[in-house]
Amino acid sequence: MTTRLFRDPWGVPHIRADDPLALATAQGRVTAYDRAWQIEVERHRSQGTSAAFLGVDALGWDRFARQVRLDDTARRCHANLDPATAEWVGAYVAGVNAGLAAGAARAPEFAATGLTPGRWEPWTPLAVWLGHHILFAGFPSKLWREHVARHLGPAAAEAFAVDGPAVAGSNGWLLAGSRTASGAALLAGDPHRILEDPGVYQQIRLACPEYDVLGLAVPGVPGIPHFGHTGAVAWAITNAMADYQDVYVERLRRHDAGILALGPDGWQEASVHVETIEVAGADPVPVEVVETERGPVIAGGPGDDAALSLRYPPRVRRELGFAALPELLRARTVSDVDDALRHWVEPVNVVQAADTAGGLLHRVAGAVPLRHPDNGRRPVPAWEAAYAWRGWYAPMPRAEVTDRAVMANASALAAPLGVEFAPPHRARRIAELLDASRNLTVGDMATIHTDTYLGSADALLAVLDRSAGLGPAAAALRDRLLRWDRRMDADSTDAADFALLRAAVVRRIAAHPALAALAEPPAYPEVFAPWLALTPRVGYALEHLLGAAPLPGVDTAAVVRAAAEEVAGTADRTMRWGDLHRLAAWRALPDPDATPGPRLDGDHDCVLATSSVPGVTHGCFRGPAARFVWDLARRQDSRWVVPLGASGVPGDEHHDDQQSAWLTGELLPVTTDWDRLTEERDEH
Repeated sequence: MTTRLFRDPWGVPHIRADDPLALATAQGRVTAYDRAWQIEVERHRSQGTSAAFLGVDALGWDRFARQVRLDDTARRCHANLDPATAEWVGAYVAGVNAGLAAGAARAPEFAATGLTPGRWEPWTPLAVWLGHHILFAGFPSKLWREHVARHLGPAAAEAFAVDGPAVAGSNGWLLAGSRTASGAALLAGDPHRILEDPGVYQQIRLACPEYDVLGLAVPGVPGIPHFGHTGAVAWAITNAMADYQDVYVERLRRHDAGILALGPDGWQEASVHVETIEVAGADPVPVEVVETERGPVIAGGPGDDAALSLRYPPRVRRELGFAALPELLRARTVSDVDDALRHWVEPVNVVQAADTAGGLLHRVAGAVPLRHPDNGRRPVPAWEAAYAWRGWYAPMPRAEVTDRAVMANASALAAPLGVEFAPPHRARRIAELLDASRNLTVGDMATIHTDTYLGSADALLAVLDRSAGLGPAAAALRDRLLRWDRRMDADSTDAADFALLRAAVVRRIAAHPALAALAEPPAYPEVFAPWLALTPRVGYALEHLLGAAPLPGVDTAAVVRAAAEEVAGTADRTMRWGDLHRLAAWRALPDPDATPGPRLDGDHDCVLATSSVPGVTHGCFRGPAARFVWDLARRQDSRWVVPLGASGVPGDEHHDDQQSAWLTGELLPVTTDWDRLTEERDEH
């Protein structure tokens, strides 16, 4: 058998090859053909070279990528791979290089920017992975907490201790066979990421004599790391919300031609060199790259009162966990999945798995350092030995599954490992919906995926309910919202009124004189801006600020009354939530003529977590980057869908042919019968 490529009706690639190395090469090649622009952008972002063709808007990221040493870390991790994994990754890279020219010829963005596809290096997939996840754990939140504590006190910082607008999340749930109609386990979920065009996940099937696996790959990375089904076992992940990256306050001073950094043992030589960032349409920008014993310096320098360095596990351990990826493809049981996860490093995930023999798995995987509790809450002084790392958290938390397990970024299994978790609303709602039946099917899962009940609405509505002295229009608004079913449906006028009221409350709290000191974020690099902006932080912490953690000096009852009068005075009763809440997918090369995206159901704390930024925009920037249901009774009965389509090429028939299904909550069938697929014989 030679390598053969098939497509299903949605253009999803199904690949058959003689052995794992040939299969990895074919995966790289088809990815380059389908997603050339996307993976080349990611390669350049990991190298800090994207401003050379994207312009000055990409400069902030490129500076950060250089300073945090993404590409160099990937090289170190690749050099530390075992020979078999390195060969497998190399086969994928060879396929990418073989397919890039043909893929770039299809993608109009290359001509629009003048970009010529480059050559992938053996470590590039590791760099792409690291670029996706370096901000995944949200270490800039420590800068925000320090900012709040400095101006309003430590208690105020705790009031904002929820997942922020830039943090990725997911829903996931595992049902034992005792809870399903088939008697076999079901595994379902939806990863919440920044919604991108092309999408961040790639539906794919990889088959050779050793294994036959379908799932969601990350373009530019071999294998199927996060969501896969081998026929005998399936696995899925969510963000554990663990804290495993530390920010150190550094004292730096120049010394001869170098830089000294103050550590626990006194002044020590730091590594330093200068790199140059090319910028399309502007002058080149020099960047001084400094690294202390703690890690790369990501803000400030020798001329500042203090600088900040970042210590993160892949750079310390010289490993990303890629050895797990080929082992996952070979897995046949949950024990195999569990064993493969011994390699996992970045990011820290909650993993669920089930197999056809009835095995179930629910555990945390990744590398979390042992250190002082304050390391998780704020930047800590580099010169104090108390804040040094002291080994690794082990064993990682796990739980027995007898009936069902739910994971939705809340403080549960991973509680010992983190500081800021998602509110419990999604997890509670999923559990409530699952517990309504004992004989659940694959078809029932779509109803859970698309549930729009907003549990977090109660905090604002409770304050509104106590509001006295409202004018007639505001009182009518209050009465409507108190009767509202709390569902953020696109066609709901009540949901629109609630969102408008919430936004008005958020803006008024953010503008309150008691928070004036937070309005101007500290002078950190622009890449950290999403974590440091006041209004988004208020929007995501609103439930706390109106309930258990009010801010001193802020009369929230008065704020809600004023906001109700404001909204009632301008209310348009024909306005529906979907008129405000539209998809705003990120593109590396924005389209200046783009029309508003499609109308969306859901909201941040709904199971259908289509997130906006209350007080800033109603547009959705983050949401389900895929949905899936893995059936352990019959793999061919599994279902999946992505927001756009299998192709990253605008105008291709499969660029956005899944969007209508994604919008309505439909899950598309997984095709496993090779005879029902179309073989693609053209040479690319």
